[in-house]
Amino acid sequence: MIHESEAREYVLERCRVLTATPTPLSLLTGLVLAQPVAATQDVPPFANSAVDGYAVRSVDVADVPVVLDVIAELAAGAHTTMVVGPGQAIRIMTGAPMPDGADASVMVEDTERVDGGIRVRIGRSVPCGAAVRTAGDDVLAGTELFQPGAVVTPMVAGVLASVNARLVLAVPRPRVAVLSTGDELVDDGSPLQRGQIRESNKTMLLGMVAEAGCVPVDFGIVRDDETVLEAVLRDAAESCDAVVTSGGVSMGDYDVVKAVLARIATMRWMQIAIKPAKPFAFGLLGPRNVPVFGLPGNPVSSMVSFELFARPALKKMAGHTAIDRPVLQAVAARPIQRRPDGKTHYVRVSGEFGADGRYHVDTVGGQGSHQLAASAAAQALAVVPDGDGVAADGTVSVMLLRL
Repeated sequence: MIHESEAREYVLERCRVLTATPTPLSLLTGLVLAQPVAATQDVPPFANSAVDGYAVRSVDVADVPVVLDVIAELAAGAHTTMVVGPGQAIRIMTGAPMPDGADASVMVEDTERVDGGIRVRIGRSVPCGAAVRTAGDDVLAGTELFQPGAVVTPMVAGVLASVNARLVLAVPRPRVAVLSTGDELVDDGSPLQRGQIRESNKTMLLGMVAEAGCVPVDFGIVRDDETVLEAVLRDAAESCDAVVTSGGVSMGDYDVVKAVLARIATMRWMQIAIKPAKPFAFGLLGPRNVPVFGLPGNPVSSMVSFELFARPALKKMAGHTAIDRPVLQAVAARPIQRRPDGKTHYVRVSGEFGADGRYHVDTVGGQGSHQLAASAAAQALAVVPDGDGVAADGTVSVMLLRL
């Protein structure tokens, strides 16, 4: 057996960041920038009112109450050529450009329309610049906003829109082929015949690929036919950036997946000192050296193997520098039992933050590598080193899958 760090290093060294492409703003959210982005214009582009109220000359409202003539109304998106003179005001809405002559805005709550609405009584004094957002108050033209490697969150996308960055160089989402093999698998809802089982790994992995920010491509179930499987794998390597399979990677197994991949790809078959997910395979396929992740067939093993090795590699290919799940030091609500076997155990747990501010975890259901239903409730994987386990109220590292 090898240590998981060796397997991880082997995989990550062979997975390259995808070539960045010019990407329209509408598709940028979730991607990683591959170029610095600087503002080409001020945000906001003009001085505007921060409140609904009245644009005034601050000198006219130095002593209140005072009554001013209302000479116009100005909505957001509109403008006026009228100039606010002594004793005058313009009704203004939030975001509307400040009219010439005015140097402050008074909130509507501090005013009252009088004389049939042609005048306004101002009940509060405001200084010059009050409730006025100046040009460039958020961003000045020329400011460097984002560096290569920045992840485009919805807020980042909003900033890019505000500075008119319509086409930006970014790393694309990896297209990941996911397939299952086996004559025993059924996914059409038909009654099971003796020896058949429902397909579940592919369905799970397609979702995990999408959750990792990649584009899952469903290559379906491939029957136990080497010729057919070879054609499917070659097609996947031509049309996708990575391939994920499950099953047929154990030592000594004769399986069509192992037989075909051993022949057409440069593969390394590993036994990793972890439980579950000890067997794992990784290699490169085709002229583009497309990464192939061979995950174990047991569903929980497949899930854990994906989390430890495939997910970080796919995140790296997408340009991310933060490729790992968050890890916390948690408190075991009850003993997490195990026996020494030379392996690190990944135990499925649920958890919540307690009044003490710490994350408290407890095991969920059965921990067998085939017990996917029990694992569905897991919010984290507790990393239990080789030994006798963790005592109640003991500290254990957990890799968060969700909160």
